[in-house]
Amino acid sequence: MNDRRVTAAVLAIGDEILSGRTRDANSQYIVHYLFQIGIETREIRVVPDIEDEIVAALNALRARYDYVFSTGGIGPTHDDITADAVARAFGVGIAEDPRALAVMMERYRPEDLNEARRRMARIPAGAALVANPISKAPGFWIGNVIVMAGVPAVMQAMLDEVAPKLVHGVKILSEAIEAHGFPESAYAAGLRKLAEAFPQLSIGSYPSFREGKYYNQIVLRGRDPNILAEAAEQVRAMLQRLG
Repeated sequence: MNDRRVTAAVLAIGDEILSGRTRDANSQYIVHYLFQIGIETREIRVVPDIEDEIVAALNALRARYDYVFSTGGIGPTHDDITADAVARAFGVGIAEDPRALAVMMERYRPEDLNEARRRMARIPAGAALVANPISKAPGFWIGNVIVMAGVPAVMQAMLDEVAPKLVHGVKILSEAIEAHGFPESAYAAGLRKLAEAFPQLSIGSYPSFREGKYYNQIVLRGRDPNILAEAAEQVRAMLQRLG
């Protein structure tokens, strides 16, 4: 098992997300999926279907994190420009890829591969294909950037395809402690001291207010089970002292 931290960013591409027309369920799914295999998502960005903005975001994120997972913009319409943007970000050419056409032929007859569908076979030079077991049109992987479809079911299938090839980190453990009945202000100072005492952990408070009552959770995350258990015990003791 790799003992270093493995980091990632998610880049969601599409005007429909920024307009509120489409809910970005993909980012949430990817973050949870990566968490299970020890990869920390450090950033999520949403950009419109504008090539300059996609290129700028890709170059910033791929320089900062171990992996960048992009979703959206690899379909058959004129506004599906992700593949072109990725090619430009890496400074490589882009063309119809015989490998992509071959897998698409498993679904389409030659006469059905019209110009729009053939757009989905355009792959940046040097990229590996990411299999799409649902609708065949592939995603691709170049450098540390993994480009997947925006349709959730297809994206999820593509993520399953690439997951075994990723460098996995040490799995991140978490423990949630109920703090119902307390406003956050009651334990904020104590929680800060605990966070300072356990710098190896991420410690957060997540409040809600329903039916006139506070329903808060304190969540601890880390890699060392012993340190996590010790900190959790101190959180429980702190809440007990508060009554």
